This record gives sequence, structure tokens and C-alpha cells, in this order.
Amino acid sequence: MRLAPIALFVYNRPEHTRQTIEALQKNFLADGSELFIYSDAAKDTASTQNVEVVRKYVMQVGGFKNVVLTFRNRNWGLAESIIDGVTDVVNKHGRIIVLEDDLVTSPYFLKYMNEALETYASDARIMSISGYNHPRELMKFPKIYRKDVWLSLRNSSWGWGTWANRWEKVDWQVKDYADFTRNTSLKERFNQGGDDLCAMLDSQMEGKINSWAIRFSYAHFKSGSYSLCPVKSYVKNIGHDGTGTHCGKSSDFEGINLQEAVANPALPVSIQTDSEVMEAFRRVYRKINILSRAINKIARTFLGKNLLR
Repeated sequence: MRLAPIALFVYNRPEHTRQTIEALQKNFLADGSELFIYSDAAKDTASTQNVEVVRKYVMQVGGFKNVVLTFRNRNWGLAESIIDGVTDVVNKHGRIIVLEDDLVTSPYFLKYMNEALETYASDARIMSISGYNHPRELMKFPKIYRKDVWLSLRNSSWGWGTWANRWEKVDWQVKDYADFTRNTSLKERFNQGGDDLCAMLDSQMEGKINSWAIRFSYAHFKSGSYSLCPVKSYVKNIGHDGTGTHCGKSSDFEGINLQEAVANPALPVSIQTDSEVMEAFRRVYRKINILSRAINKIARTFLGKNLLR
């Protein structure tokens, strides 16, 4: 099996970065994998010291077949850095596994990702592979569902992979946005992947956020493709502690137990969608969207601003 290179995007959180890399080093297949680390430059003087600490740390990282470092000489921001870095690596290697600096992985993460990237390389219905799934408290699977994986209508940004011939389909300018936003039927279909999707795309196009992930989800929708997801997560996000640029403080995602990750997941060559699983997934984002709106209403009333966008 040809191992996919790993792209890791880091910034100014030394302790999170250390935990992410140490978990990755313990992965099966780590020593045979190439690791490409992209370090963004500080956006202000307050971030400079921690950026330098992170860079000093990643310069001595070992445990992989090869480690390639890219230190940005200006602050690119996460979206621009990911789009550029992923494009460069995936175009050279044909496939890729992507992580950010606040994602702790199961020792089976690389094994699962590589096997899935190999198994579904020729299945055009699948645009991405996700290593993350919500904790059981958030997403409740039907009791009769016995598979190790399932198909989602949206990608996950918390540990994922794709192929060059899928990544090239993404229109980062979303040139058909004007037509899309006038089409109620299309908007309803897009939101089948979660009630927040259209609102996030609107915020992206209005310049309120800068997200590569919502544009990648839109590309899934436009091409009628899916993201393959595990039932038991191989990834735990440790960044919801208020330290991240894009993640607020939350305990909603703490219920991940990486010890439950499946060592040898069954990856059926011909996997089909499951309507009950998809509805369980939509309920997760319905709850999150309701909570976000409630928080924003309170914030607008008392603070005169949006906290969540």
C-alpha cells in the first residue's frame, strides 16, 4: 500500500502541537510516512513568541520517514495556508492526509486513513475521508447499524484526507454563488448536510469568515459526493479550550474515547448511504445551530455584537 503524505498545519500553540505530534508519532505507519509541517507566521506581536516556540519544537521532530518544514514569512491565515499547502502536496503525491495543531489521533488513525484512501481511490462518489466522528452523546446511531463507516454529505476538517483528482474540483471563488443563493431548492438540498451550511457559505461570501472547509463542503454538494466517516472516531479535538483562532470554548466534543477506535475497520467496496444515520447526523447540527442562534441573540442584546458566526 502506498502511504499518503501527512500535512500538518501549526501556528502558536506549543502544547497543543506537542500533543498532536506525539500522538501521531505513536501511529502505526508513522515511521513510513512523510510529514509536511506548515508553520504560519505571527499575525501580531502577541503571537510572535509562541510561534517561535512552535517552530523550534517542530525543527527537532522525528519518528517519520521524512519531515519537511515550511515556515511562512507572513501571516497567511488558516484557510489560505491550507489551500496552498494541500494543493502543493496532493498534486505531487496524488493523495494526502491533513491535520491541524489541536488534533490528537488514535494509533490506528494513519492505518484507517491510508486503507480508506486506497480502497476508495477509484470511487468518484467519495470526495474525502474523515477520521473524526462526533461523540456518542451528540450523534446517536441506530441500534441496527453495524458498519464501521458511513457516508456523510459534508466533509470534516478534523483529520481528513483526499485525492488530487477530487481536490482539483473545488471552486474556491464559488463562482456560481449568485445563482445558488437565488435557488431555494438548491439551498434546501445543501442544508441536508446540516442546517448551518447555507449560513456558513453566506458568511464566507460576505467576507464575515474565511473558511476553506465550507467551500470544500460546497464542492462535495456540487459534485454529488460524500465524505467517508468512521462510526468510532480516530481523532479528538483538544482545541476547544479558548486558545484557538477559530474554535471557541466548548465541552460539547469532549466525549471522544480514542481507545474505542477500530483497529481493523471493515471498508466495504460498495458502501451505500443510510437515511437513518444521515438524519442522526443532521440532528447534531440542528442542535448546534439552535444553540448558536441563542448565544448570538443574547450577545446582540447585551453586547451589541455576534459571538458565533
